[in-house]
Amino acid sequence: MKMLRFRSPSVSSLAQEVQCTVRLLDDSEIACSIQRDTKGQFLLDHVCNHYSLLEKDYFGIRYVDPEKQRHWLDPSKPVVKQMKCQQPYTMCFRVKFYPQEPIKIKEELTRYLLYLQLKRDVYHGRLLCPFTDAAYLGACIVQAELGDYDPEEHPADYISDFKLFPKQSLKLDSKIMEIHQNELRGQCPALAELSLLQRAHTLDTYGVDPHPCKDFTGSTAFLGFTARGFVVFQGNKRIHLLKWADVSKFKFEGKTFYVIGVQREKKLVLTFHTSTPASCKHLWKCAVENQAFYKCAKSSQIKTVSSSSIIFKGSRFRYSGRVAKEVIEASSKIQRDPPVVHRSLSVITQPTVHSAGLSALKDSVHLSPLKPSVTSEEVEAVNRMKADEERREIHYSPCASVVPTPVEESQGGLNLLFQSPARLLKELHADPEMQLELQAERERELAREAFRQSLCSPSSGRQQMQACLLSAARLVVMATGLLVILLPLLLVLLESDLDISFLHDIRQTPEFEQFHYEYYCPLRRWFLCKLELMTEQLWGD
Repeated sequence: MKMLRFRSPSVSSLAQEVQCTVRLLDDSEIACSIQRDTKGQFLLDHVCNHYSLLEKDYFGIRYVDPEKQRHWLDPSKPVVKQMKCQQPYTMCFRVKFYPQEPIKIKEELTRYLLYLQLKRDVYHGRLLCPFTDAAYLGACIVQAELGDYDPEEHPADYISDFKLFPKQSLKLDSKIMEIHQNELRGQCPALAELSLLQRAHTLDTYGVDPHPCKDFTGSTAFLGFTARGFVVFQGNKRIHLLKWADVSKFKFEGKTFYVIGVQREKKLVLTFHTSTPASCKHLWKCAVENQAFYKCAKSSQIKTVSSSSIIFKGSRFRYSGRVAKEVIEASSKIQRDPPVVHRSLSVITQPTVHSAGLSALKDSVHLSPLKPSVTSEEVEAVNRMKADEERREIHYSPCASVVPTPVEESQGGLNLLFQSPARLLKELHADPEMQLELQAERERELAREAFRQSLCSPSSGRQQMQACLLSAARLVVMATGLLVILLPLLLVLLESDLDISFLHDIRQTPEFEQFHYEYYCPLRRWFLCKLELMTEQLWGD
């Protein structure tokens, strides 16, 4: 585990250091000591520098809050202000935007990291595929990990020790061995990884990070975003594919998520309901970021979007990174010697190798320098952390999948999102922080009860009434003053030529156009006539 300490020029701020751990794609970790004002971009750059990675726009850092809601670390905001859990912070380095054409990736290092992510997607049931494609992907992983098949080195059932899919059958293992022993023979690890990328990017679930929700009928659906557009999976099949060119806007209000677009020259509005407002906001942010990354030609075209068109309501967000076309163009300009790729066996595919095949593993696999020798206690701790992460992963199963059993709502991530209110209340009341908040709430309730009893007392009733009337009068005066100041200011802004998104939306509403032509324009003409008349009288005198 590698340690790094980020320091700012201020010596007095060293006492405010925060410990955090970033888990990488090969399950190694980087332990960091950052300051409270360290931004997310600084942490992301450090991980990329650790890899010597230049094509870093495809990647991001993800974390899970205490409510089991996943988030992407915002590069423009301080890390401490985004993390709501207790220290030390634990985050994961993952692929955030999947390249539409992996062949356009310039460096082998970037392709290797994408390969690790896709291997995780296959294992956790996110990258689903027909039987033939599943066997080919598994064979590519085995070829990249073990190299060519050697009957003297590998036993007859060497594939059975690999954990590649959520559910593996003997038929699938047999097909994987057939492809590995024949089609992929002679491929080096880099070529085998590229073969996996080329096959994986043709699948419908490539790059889909499923967001569970309910549609307007109450049926469970999974929403996702790919390089092609917005997709919806329901049951065992994809029911919607709305290309980015046809997507107009994403909105959310509370727990309701809206997709507004055009399909067959008609306006289309899709409505979905999430389990919590936090998950709905996370879904909206992911939608905005993916739309900007894949749809825009330049980052200068990206605009700040609002979650709602209602005045003074909703969230505002803007994607601040480069877009896909700019990333591909920057990759083509890379001029350096390719960095050394340190490959390692991932925990999720590490087999229990027989003694005959141990030498083949040692010869074909280069262990990562980030993985030190660990004790049994450390291994158990890592396994517990991995089990907790796997419980947070969301599983789903479209048709023709290697996972034929549909995910029930009582399993996996759905259990976290659609759990019963009784269980949620039980977990909340068991939280020590929640107990402190409940105790404070009881104290405030007692104070309010004492205040109500004092109001009912005959001796102080008249004084309390006078105080209430005085407070109400002050409130009315302050509200009137704010209206007198804000309404003219808003009117001036609306009638100005300022090109602001929410002002433009208000100007386009029928109510404002009616107000503009029926009230504002006549009032302005009357005021100008009076002003002109007064000016003529003054000049005449």
